[in-house]
Amino acid sequence: MNDINIKSAYHEIFRSYDNPSLEHHIKKIIELDEYLPYSSTFFCITNTQKLIFEYVSKNMRSCLGLDKKLFEEHGMRYFWSRMHPDDLEKWLQALNSLMEFTLNEIPESDRNKMTYTWNYRFKNASDEYVNIIQNTSPLEFDSNNKPIIGLAHYTVLHPEINLQICASAKRLNAQNEYETLYFNNFSQKLISEGISNRERDIVRLLVLNYSSKEIAKKLSISPNTVDTHRRNILKKLNISSTGELIGMMKINQFMI
Repeated sequence: MNDINIKSAYHEIFRSYDNPSLEHHIKKIIELDEYLPYSSTFFCITNTQKLIFEYVSKNMRSCLGLDKKLFEEHGMRYFWSRMHPDDLEKWLQALNSLMEFTLNEIPESDRNKMTYTWNYRFKNASDEYVNIIQNTSPLEFDSNNKPIIGLAHYTVLHPEINLQICASAKRLNAQNEYETLYFNNFSQKLISEGISNRERDIVRLLVLNYSSKEIAKKLSISPNTVDTHRRNILKKLNISSTGELIGMMKINQFMI
């Protein structure tokens, strides 16, 4: 897929109608960035209307070996040029599906509580394709309440890890827990078929070592319901214990 087609498809997904103010968001991010340690993660403020990065955190270099000024000066088109060509079409399908789901299924009043996750391979400064898991939370919306400004958090994983191209949408509930509303695997199916969104949330919390009682509180359900889901998950995945489940999910944690 060439750059013109990517830009056209991306513009269609994120087509918007006004230009929100970003100054207060950028100021807060810059202040925070001064105190964050160097790690395998970095973050950006993305502007899908102008196809630019409003801000890129200092960890870009430690994660990818690339100068953040390249992305601030050349924008998203330069970012796309470093994505693995085999992942581009699936990535655009994922973005389009997430946007359609948001506009069709999420009430406008809840859209500021959403967070979105997807992944792809990306060429670092050593010309090696590494895995990136991107999680984006909307900061600003256009006049049609379509998210166009986002805080994007990127986690860089070793290239030998084989990740399927997936996308998910989660909503923050009253207990400050993100609950899965949408999940799709755009590559080979792994655990996406047969596992419900509620079961996916329970698995994710089990991997974080929460008990059934704690999970019940976070998801506003009873501990008995959690235990029923746990038994159903083991049966669906044909495994015998929660320990085996957790081990399996830690290996394939992005699939949760």
